[in-house]
Amino acid sequence: MRIPVLSLQVSPYGLAEATERILEWAVAGESRSVCAANVHMVMEAHDDPEFAGRVNGADLVTPDGMPVAWALRFQGIHHQQRVSGPELMLEVCRLAALQGIPVGFHGGRPEVLEALTSEIHRRFPAIFITYAVSPPFHPLSEAEEAETLNSIRASGTRILFVGLGCPRQEQWMATHRGIIPAVMLGVGAAFDFHAGTLRKAPLWMQRAGLEWAFRLAMEPRRLFWRYFKHNPRFILLLALQLLRSATPSRKPLDIV
Repeated sequence: MRIPVLSLQVSPYGLAEATERILEWAVAGESRSVCAANVHMVMEAHDDPEFAGRVNGADLVTPDGMPVAWALRFQGIHHQQRVSGPELMLEVCRLAALQGIPVGFHGGRPEVLEALTSEIHRRFPAIFITYAVSPPFHPLSEAEEAETLNSIRASGTRILFVGLGCPRQEQWMATHRGIIPAVMLGVGAAFDFHAGTLRKAPLWMQRAGLEWAFRLAMEPRRLFWRYFKHNPRFILLLALQLLRSATPSRKPLDIV
């Protein structure tokens, strides 16, 4: 079951349920993709139907951020909690370490990736990291693409965290779903958060749906136009969606 949030179909799972599904796929060696949908992703999908199709083609779309979780609550999933990319990443790593499932990391700057893998090893000493690559930002040539795929396959990675940023990471996962024999999780800024290169909002701000305000204060030049463009439209369009769904449809009278 999925619940519509504008153009996206979001999975009404909690953290435990989402993690359990991911681990099942990983143990079975299946090629799957998981997206964490926040307001930015919802609005990118609204503006780009092709991108919406790519995200909706993922095996799991979690509500990353309180506004998306609230959108599910308004539609009857009364106890829905956020399942953020950073939170999901840590829980999956914790259980992967316990079960001996090899994990990998694709994305981030080299210094971020180095700090990230050190932090993950510190938190979960038994974790088996088999792949960690910071790819170039430019589109890969056919030879570079083939080398990347061969490296991932040869590593034996069964859970691959992808930190390329939205929408690039979702497009990358959609392209490689069915090709890379791993569960791919698009986790956005989680690489920077866990590496310590980007501060997380206080918990009360996260729960109040104000994480965007904290991040805007941290990175005003980069994020101002994104939030200015997306946030007001998200509120308006979601209100219209909920209003339409709450309005009973009237069927025309049969004329005999």
